Amino acid sequence: MQDATLDLGVVGNGSFGALIDKQARVVWSCLPSFDGDPAFCALLNPNQHPGGDFGIELEDFLDSEQSYLTNTAILRTVLRDTHGGAVEIIDFAPRWRQNGRFYRPVSLIRQVTPLSGNPRIVVRARPLAEWGARQPETTWGSNHIRWLLPDLVLRLTTDVPVRFVRDALPFVLNHRVHLVLGVDESLNRSLNGYVQEAMQRTRDYWREWVRYLSVPLEWQDAVIRSAITLKLCQYEDSGAIIAAMTTSIPEAPGSSRNWDYRYCWLRDAAFVVRALNRLGATRTMEQFLGYIFNLATHDGSLQPLYGIGFEAKLDEDEVATLSGYCGMGPVRRGNLAWVQRQHDVYGSVVLASTQLFFDQRLQDPGDAHTFARLEPLGEQAFALHDVPDAGLWEFRGRTEVHTYTSAMCWAACDRLSKIATRLKLDGRAIYWRERANQIHARIMHESWSEQLGHFTDTFAGHRLDASLLLLADIGLIDANNARFIATVEAIGRDLKHGNALYRYTAPDDFGTPETSFTICTFWYIDALAAIGRMDEAREMFETLLKQRNHLGLLSEDLSFDGQAWGNFPQTYSHVGLVIAAMRLSRSWQEAS
Repeated sequence: MQDATLDLGVVGNGSFGALIDKQARVVWSCLPSFDGDPAFCALLNPNQHPGGDFGIELEDFLDSEQSYLTNTAILRTVLRDTHGGAVEIIDFAPRWRQNGRFYRPVSLIRQVTPLSGNPRIVVRARPLAEWGARQPETTWGSNHIRWLLPDLVLRLTTDVPVRFVRDALPFVLNHRVHLVLGVDESLNRSLNGYVQEAMQRTRDYWREWVRYLSVPLEWQDAVIRSAITLKLCQYEDSGAIIAAMTTSIPEAPGSSRNWDYRYCWLRDAAFVVRALNRLGATRTMEQFLGYIFNLATHDGSLQPLYGIGFEAKLDEDEVATLSGYCGMGPVRRGNLAWVQRQHDVYGSVVLASTQLFFDQRLQDPGDAHTFARLEPLGEQAFALHDVPDAGLWEFRGRTEVHTYTSAMCWAACDRLSKIATRLKLDGRAIYWRERANQIHARIMHESWSEQLGHFTDTFAGHRLDASLLLLADIGLIDANNARFIATVEAIGRDLKHGNALYRYTAPDDFGTPETSFTICTFWYIDALAAIGRMDEAREMFETLLKQRNHLGLLSEDLSFDGQAWGNFPQTYSHVGLVIAAMRLSRSWQEAS
């Protein structure tokens, strides 16, 4: 079993993504899209055949350094050998505006340049098929290799001699070489010319996108990296936003809390939308709402998650041909949470939609017709606000009336009232305000415990969970309210351990949680700031930033000694970073 590490970089372009380790080895990439067959699956240790990776290996390797080109999704890795030799590898997925649309092919471009000495390298390209079960049939030509995968024919076009790649022969790198991996299409132009143009146009795209972000004064590098990472997790064909690019990275060592996150949880996606909206990147919201309206049923009912191609059924099974991250199986494909009832999704979608009706910059703002499409979601929220569900933590063994769920149902009705007021639909505004008030009164009565002195995780409950930290953020209660302050303090006492938070501590279907849930720590930081404990919040935020990997990326969970666990890169965690930084940063006015 190898040592655990999520010291990985991510590249992508809105069509697919790839994870690359510190030695420039592609160890995870599902093709032709996020939910596809992982042709590069080395991260989860294939046990039938060697490979599942795409490496540029330096003989007599000594060390490496890795960074992103400033304000881009272009990754630079430098490998050094013991003889003074060094090579640079640039990795990116092409993305730029062309002919009135975005050019974002399923393609990974790798440029390898000698920097010093006489470096000797091996290009090792070993995609596997059917979740590592077989080596695909291979053909080759004068300057390309083709692999026949289940859902596409993968083609590597290169100016490295084909035999060197095909047979993994070592060679001295004395000039720059290029490798373009993608669908089976011939490149009818100079390989070097295409790569240079693609790199420049992709670099320009990302820097222009970043230039229009409304970033805070402080922690700009961290916020920008998180924003780019969130952008990379949207599948632009449909507008879906995946929770993470991986499956089955355990939440804690050997815990079997291994889940497939390559799908669109409406809750998680709504958090992404709200974070990017705060940064002024509203296109993600518009595309996500297109996805939602394609899912909409006549009665407004929604599952908690769907596939990126609108799939409603995501049957879950275990894959025997992959041993798992660090050998810690099982590897799961699909996610049974689609059968659960998680009623907070209605509030999540309405919250994600609200800015559409108030932001005057948008080309197609929300109107009465759009509002009418949201109202069935409000009807579902009102009907279900006191009906037991699995909750946002997706308990598989119990259902209860969760306070957070009910609060989000309130938020759906509250925002519909505000939208109706904006649209001058006075009757509908009154209708939704009355419904919001009914839910609000119910929560205040059922979820507050006089005996314990704080809000509880369920109606008439006795436990805490970290989602209660969001009650002020969504507007259910004022942050200065004594009840909210008491709840934040109770969570700090009972769920905080060191400088991180459990999402809850009560045993669940898999026992007692062992790691911190990163977004919960960010929620706590945000809540501390909201109740006036700003210095403490800033100190805790700075500590948490140091837990990111060397490229500024976060997985879902952190052990209390700072080791990353859970799927990667996790949108939830990067949302938390953005929201907390926006709250904590000094204003731009203070810098001038």
